[in-house]
Amino acid sequence: MEKVFPSAEHRFCLRHIQENMKKQWKGKDLSDQLWECGRATTVNHFNRAMDESKKINEEAHDWVCKIPTNTWDKSHFSGRAHTDCLLNNLCEVFNSKLDEGRDKPIITCLEYIREYLMKRLCVVQKEIDKCEGLLTPTATTLFEKIKPDAVNCKFWEITGFPCRHVVYAIWDKIENGENAPNVDEWVGRPKKKRRGVDELNSQAGRLSRKYLEFTCSKCHNKGHNFRTCKGQGGSGEVGGG
Repeated sequence: MEKVFPSAEHRFCLRHIQENMKKQWKGKDLSDQLWECGRATTVNHFNRAMDESKKINEEAHDWVCKIPTNTWDKSHFSGRAHTDCLLNNLCEVFNSKLDEGRDKPIITCLEYIREYLMKRLCVVQKEIDKCEGLLTPTATTLFEKIKPDAVNCKFWEITGFPCRHVVYAIWDKIENGENAPNVDEWVGRPKKKRRGVDELNSQAGRLSRKYLEFTCSKCHNKGHNFRTCKGQGGSGEVGGG
């Protein structure tokens, strides 16, 4: 798979990790803590959850640590994939639907898959047509449940577009009761340096041309050069006409 799809993101099913862990270390608390680790959306949250799992069973914790975190924990996913699902249910369902087509020649099998996907899209579209709002009935029910908690959410306005690691780190500080850091410093935005209009700008000991008064080589008057000379008068006028 890495040779054919080098950019594909490989993940493990957390349910299978749990089942393999249960073969050696049983206990509901340990299994629940494993899922707490997998569902963590920030690195700090993940580290705290892993520390809790270590308190429950240190051997199981060491066993889990050998599994690359970017294959089963949300906080370490790259973000390139269009899903943060921790299970391989999509693969299992799709695989189960190929029972009738897997023994056929490759072209016939592909045609079977195409027909199945077309039928599935029609079924999904019929369910969408039944929806009265913008969301599906299930999603609408879930949002109605979390609406009371949404009033406690706090939002802040930032400029620019910091990476998700910065946002997660800021959010962790707020969760821990700390003050939110200066966003300009976190996203790497340089501090603005304001210069007075009467200040000279020196570069390697030379004055900026912005603050120099030019003398025209044509009429010898100050305030312009020979390109813009129109016979203007000035403090340096010689023999004005």
